[in-house]
Amino acid sequence: MNNEANGLTEKRRSLLVVNGIGLLISSVFAGWLYFFFTLGAFDLWPFFTDIPADIPGDRRAWNMAHLEGITNGTILIAVGAAGAYIRLGDRAQGILFWSCLAFGWMFTLPAIANALFDTRGLEFGGGPFPGDVTINNIIFVFGWPAMIGVHVGFALLIWGAWNHYQHIKGNAS
Repeated sequence: MNNEANGLTEKRRSLLVVNGIGLLISSVFAGWLYFFFTLGAFDLWPFFTDIPADIPGDRRAWNMAHLEGITNGTILIAVGAAGAYIRLGDRAQGILFWSCLAFGWMFTLPAIANALFDTRGLEFGGGPFPGDVTINNIIFVFGWPAMIGVHVGFALLIWGAWNHYQHIKGNAS
C-alpha cells in the first residue's frame, strides 16, 4: 500500500462524480414527488391531467428531500473535480471517499423517507414530531453514519487541501 500523499486517485474521483450524479437524479425523483404533492394531483398536460394524488408529507419535508440530493450531489461532484488538489495518503483517501458517500447518500435517502413517511428522524423516539415512531427511529439510526461522515470528510478535505498548498508552496521557485 502506498502511503505517500497524492491527489485523490482517478478512480475515486470518477466514482465521486458518478455518485454525485446519482444523488442529483434522486433529487429529480424527489422533485417530481414534491411537484405532485404541491399540486395534489398527477398533472403533466397534455399527457395526463388532474389524476388525484395522495402523497404524504408536508411542504417542508419535500423541500428538504429535494434539496438534500442537490446539495450532496453537488458536493460529491465538487470533491471529485477538486480531487487533484486534495493531497492525502491512500488510507486517508479511502476514508474521505467512504465518508463522502456516507454523508451524501445517508443524508439524502432518509430525507426522502422522512417526506414519504411524515417523520423527521431527528430524535430517537420521535420527539415532538408526528409520524410512526418505528420508522422515525430507523431513519434516526441511519443518520449517524452521515453525521460522522460529514465531520470526518470535511476535516480530511481541509487537511488534504492544506497539504496540497504546502506541497506546491515548497516547490515554488
